[in-house]
Amino acid sequence: MRIDMRNLGAIFFGFLILVIVVSASAFTVDQREYALVKRLGEVVAIEKTPGLYFKVPFVDNVVYFDNRILTLNWEEPDRFITSEKKNVLVDSFVKWRIIDPQKYYVSVKGDEVQAERRLSQTVNDGLRAEFGKRTIHDVVSGERGQIMEILRQRADRDSRQIGIQVLDVRIKRVDLPENVSNSVYDRMEAERKGVANQLRSEGSAAAEKIRADADRQREVIVAEAFKEAQRVKGEGDAKAAAIYSAAYGKSPEFYAFYRSLEAYRNSFKSKSDVMVLEPSSDFLKYMRNSGAKK
Repeated sequence: MRIDMRNLGAIFFGFLILVIVVSASAFTVDQREYALVKRLGEVVAIEKTPGLYFKVPFVDNVVYFDNRILTLNWEEPDRFITSEKKNVLVDSFVKWRIIDPQKYYVSVKGDEVQAERRLSQTVNDGLRAEFGKRTIHDVVSGERGQIMEILRQRADRDSRQIGIQVLDVRIKRVDLPENVSNSVYDRMEAERKGVANQLRSEGSAAAEKIRADADRQREVIVAEAFKEAQRVKGEGDAKAAAIYSAAYGKSPEFYAFYRSLEAYRNSFKSKSDVMVLEPSSDFLKYMRNSGAKK
């Protein structure tokens, strides 16, 4: 059986047309993207689930959008003013993703650059407002986490209007311009010196107080010790006098003689001592009678 070449050509041509129509009407959606189907400029379908789909060939167009989390980074830090009228350089980034492809397409024509421009404007306005209400200390450490959460909520609320969700806003670094840094460091140094001087002053005052208290206690202890010593000495002298009186009371003459010898001993300790006395003085009583025969 012979096949007419013209029929074979028609079959091949029909098959080719069928392949072209099928390929023009089928499209696939990857798990990393959304597919938006347009018909004469109007959105007719949005496919978010991965798989194979069909459209009207040569009429419908498919636009793909990335559904992964994207990062908006700024090439250069932005300058903001704090409540102290100090300039700060802020380096930050934003994590965002598309959640409503149709609204995203209508709002920014599906242009990622335009979407990031609007998102950047929203975040910068929020940073300017929040930094303008806080001091340098607040934005560096004190309220940094609070600022980032406020910025995230505000950016997410505004960005929903263009079909995107803001997942996170992070402040990576807050720097001071060189002239501001020098003035801040000088002020911090002056504050630290003031604190150090105050601590030294308080320490010196405490030391003086401790020394004064110690001196007072020493004087009290010495006075008490001297008082006790005088009491003990007085009691000893009294006992000694009583003993002397008891011992020498039996022989008053011997007691007088002994006391005179002590007086002589104390009076003639040095060879240079000179005493001018009358020979009949009672002081020389026992010296005059030392050679008398008994």
